[in-house]
Amino acid sequence: MIRKIIHIDEEKCSGCGLCASACHEGAIEMVNGKAKLVRENFCDGFGDCLPSCPTGAITFEEREAPEYDEAAVKKAKEEKELKFHSESHNNTTPHPSASPTPSPLYGGRQVMEEMKHMHHEGGRPGSRLMQFEQNAEEAPAMAGKPVSRLGQWPCQIKLVPTQAPFFEGAKLLIAADCTAYAYAGMHEEFMRGKVTIIGCPKLDAVDYSEKLTAIIRDNDIKSVTIVRMEVPCCGGLQRAAEAALKASGKFIPWQVVTISRDGHILD
Repeated sequence: MIRKIIHIDEEKCSGCGLCASACHEGAIEMVNGKAKLVRENFCDGFGDCLPSCPTGAITFEEREAPEYDEAAVKKAKEEKELKFHSESHNNTTPHPSASPTPSPLYGGRQVMEEMKHMHHEGGRPGSRLMQFEQNAEEAPAMAGKPVSRLGQWPCQIKLVPTQAPFFEGAKLLIAADCTAYAYAGMHEEFMRGKVTIIGCPKLDAVDYSEKLTAIIRDNDIKSVTIVRMEVPCCGGLQRAAEAALKASGKFIPWQVVTISRDGHILD
């Protein structure tokens, strides 16, 4: 059948293994230092592995592939858990003076349940792809209480995939990390109704232009807003975004907004 499935570019793969850890279905394994999709019928096409890839080596593609086999995935998970529990039991020798009741903090059912939960969730929930409907543009702010306008997760440029459902038809906000702390109206005036991705070229010590180019080129981005600080290091973010707009080959409305260190918009 023709369906959506992930594609791993071996040349871009750094061998970090983050995608294999994030794939809670067990479709990806590390082979000879590279990530490989070893079980196509285990890939559900949701792309939990995409945000984990720091090099952008993982993308979606539509091609002939076996149908997603949920029963096989469930069985494999159960077998893995059974093996894990068996090994944990065999490798644990209680001390003679140990209490027969396991500590709720350091052992026993609570910890095991937490570990099972982490296993089912893929082990790296911090980089899982999420979209927040409750923070959509039309969500009203409660009187006197600010509302978060972050519409998706992750938001770090280094962690977002180059292709994701939330990018389709999106107004893209590319913001320097510090802007949300310096400018009090960041959520309502800039983030509301946009997909927000953030970064700091000085701290990350990377050139974002290649990844930003892929995001703009490979998705239906409607507009781009760049919000930076007045400090010189933020120029790297602006230059990367401008280079990406140019390299994408698209004509998209864009603007640059500069925030002062004391929290004002500069003309």
